[in-house]
Amino acid sequence: MYDALRDELMSGRVSPWERLGEERLAERYAVSRTPVREALARLLADGLVEKRAGGLYLHTPTFEELAALYELRVLIEAHGIRRVVEDPTLEHDRALLEPELAAWHALRDERPAPSPGFVTIDERFHTVLLASSGNPALSAALAQVNQKIRAVRMYDYLTADRMRATTDEHVEIVELVLAGRLRAALDALTEHVGASKDVVVERAAQALLIATRSHLEGRSPFEASALPSDGRSL
Repeated sequence: MYDALRDELMSGRVSPWERLGEERLAERYAVSRTPVREALARLLADGLVEKRAGGLYLHTPTFEELAALYELRVLIEAHGIRRVVEDPTLEHDRALLEPELAAWHALRDERPAPSPGFVTIDERFHTVLLASSGNPALSAALAQVNQKIRAVRMYDYLTADRMRATTDEHVEIVELVLAGRLRAALDALTEHVGASKDVVVERAAQALLIATRSHLEGRSPFEASALPSDGRSL
């Protein structure tokens, strides 16, 4: 039950405003309330769920938390490439990167429709890229950051231009790494993730505004996006 509920919460299909009631979840998964209660308790301890307004909801970081987490994310991801730049005995694992590049070539050739669930595919890219640099501890740290910011980042994949920009930039980054142009890859990655935490917080605020307005209007927050179409990724 824990794994199934965690996967659903991490899929991008659950709004931060959707109350996670034991009874409703038990009906959805066709189980008793006991395993649901135990799963929610574990998710609360993990930090994926939070207590709010008398109930349990998907955790949504504050703007201050987002700024700090994005700063950490940039440092972690950039260090994956930087450590290979600085140590000539290291190199990226092509066995990891080449299949990932092929997957993103396929996504570029047949563009997927905008979807909040695309955030998990995006995260896979960044996790694989980092893992290819050979430090498992960095990958574990990134996974923790991703878990905390996913509830906001999923709002970034609601327009075709953002999907297109993400796909094109991922292909560019991996091609640069595989070509050995690591400093150019580092610049491209930093630009892709977003070096300015002020910009990140601004976009996050807009994303959360969508969620709040949608919640008040009683509709899905994923029906449309008011985010600016500047092509950069949250």
